[in-house]
Amino acid sequence: MAAGFRRLGDGVGMSSTMAELTLRGLVKNYGPTRIIHGVDLDIKHGEFVVFVGPSGCGKSTLLRMIAGLEEISSGELRIDGVRMNEVAPAKRAIAMVFQSYALYPHMTVYKNLSFGLETAGFNKAAIDERVQRAARKLQITDYLDRKPKALSGGQRQRVAIGRAIVREPKLFLFDEPLSNLDAELRVQMRVELSKLHADLAATMIYVTHDQVEAMTMADRIVVLRAGRIEQAGTPLELYNRPANQFVAGFIGSPKMNFLTAAASTVSDSMVRLKLQGGGEVSIAGPIAATTASPPVTLGIRPEHIDIADGGFPMAVNLTEQLGGNTVIYGTLANGQALVAQLSGQARISRGDKVAVRLPADKCHLFDAEGRSLLQQ
Repeated sequence: MAAGFRRLGDGVGMSSTMAELTLRGLVKNYGPTRIIHGVDLDIKHGEFVVFVGPSGCGKSTLLRMIAGLEEISSGELRIDGVRMNEVAPAKRAIAMVFQSYALYPHMTVYKNLSFGLETAGFNKAAIDERVQRAARKLQITDYLDRKPKALSGGQRQRVAIGRAIVREPKLFLFDEPLSNLDAELRVQMRVELSKLHADLAATMIYVTHDQVEAMTMADRIVVLRAGRIEQAGTPLELYNRPANQFVAGFIGSPKMNFLTAAASTVSDSMVRLKLQGGGEVSIAGPIAATTASPPVTLGIRPEHIDIADGGFPMAVNLTEQLGGNTVIYGTLANGQALVAQLSGQARISRGDKVAVRLPADKCHLFDAEGRSLLQQ
């Protein structure tokens, strides 16, 4: 079923100006169980912010707290400086698109778009102006007389988003709206949502478990785990300078490799690592002083690994030929698994022996608690 729009209320006269959102010490408890643990976050006017994390991390719960669909146990939520904790969803100037919420099947597309405005008391001319404008933005003008059953999944998705747009809210909230679409359509809709954000210049918060969606759409990504923010920053900040091993492993596809190592030589500007089972790698600093506390974990992304003479010997277990690149799954001599992604069509097959190089300037280093040891 295509994602859809659920009316949070009819909010007559909602402003279309961008919203600034402030969360301070936001907590959500279900009885004795704490789900959200004191979240602090500022979202600027016009930002496209993506909440990302594994299932159960609290990202949808946090979104629903912002919408007013979940009660805030403690802390404060402000929109444009105004406290919203006790404000009803209909009064928050928010529109929300859910993962699975059906359009009205007996209504035409036009009626699906106009219905909320009609019940809110808008006059016919104002309704038609908003509906036509939203339809043009979403390229669904030719479908206004159709009913949802006559539309494709992508077209129904556009209608669902259109129901949010016509209300001209301050803040758009999206809860995994693309998860029910096929892979090709998800890519298309990612592009269309990014264009829509640029066109509307609206503040948007988008929830997904898909880090590719987060990387390709967000101005800023908020990575959540177990109800806490692990790191917030631009996609490239999280990719290049992950704060900890969890963020490093979650952002990027294929995921970062992690190799167990011990620090044999440490200075403020250099650390020499001895890999478990043999072999050494030197990493330039600045390095945090706690590096000397074993064990440590060396991290390197598959796309940063080279095949080069004199590198670490690796036995190839599996090769994926993807056309534009080749992904190699192998095992180092010390038994640790490693994934390398090579540009182009590498002539490497299962059972081959290759030598891999780990460029020092592309390596990451984490302590026993998973914190990054490379100072920013």
